[in-house]
Amino acid sequence: MGLMSILAGGGARQVGEAVGGVAEVFVGNRAEREADDARRALAAAAQFGAEFATAPSGRWDGFVNGLNRLPRPLLALGTLGLFAYAMAAPSGFSLRMQGLQLVPEPLWWLLGAVVSFYFGARELHHQRVRNLPKVAAGLVARSVGVAEPGVVVPAAAEAEPEPVPFAALPPSVDASRPDYNAAVEEWRRRRG
Repeated sequence: MGLMSILAGGGARQVGEAVGGVAEVFVGNRAEREADDARRALAAAAQFGAEFATAPSGRWDGFVNGLNRLPRPLLALGTLGLFAYAMAAPSGFSLRMQGLQLVPEPLWWLLGAVVSFYFGARELHHQRVRNLPKVAAGLVARSVGVAEPGVVVPAAAEAEPEPVPFAALPPSVDASRPDYNAAVEEWRRRRG
């Protein structure tokens, strides 16, 4: 009965606080972990945005972009041109189709692989570029706990920590220099 009265009185609270203190040593403070996660996510979003800021393009970039846009229209128009050629000069078309029948099958497989990889990689690139603003907005929204229109943010079980302003980011993050790497700089500093 004596132990029960101690536990029923103020002793239960003291035992609970002691257990909580011991557990915090091994697990850590959840609010601090979430604040650190939010700080890291904001820093990553800032660096991500700085890395993918559009750079001004010159004449050479415009020329290369134009060349990259040529294969699909050329393939489409070339296929339509084959139909026109078949109707305009059936004997020449027939001769060239007989020449195509002499191409070995492995070479056709190679051509199919090259064309598939070209268009597949191009489509994958454009898919990533289209989704880039959505991914960045979702990352920022999750880190600060504010939902933008069209961005789904999971509801938090507890109150979220206050968002960290960009000025309070750790000094190891420099969004203005996307090639900056704190670990490499530390390694260089230690090497002397």
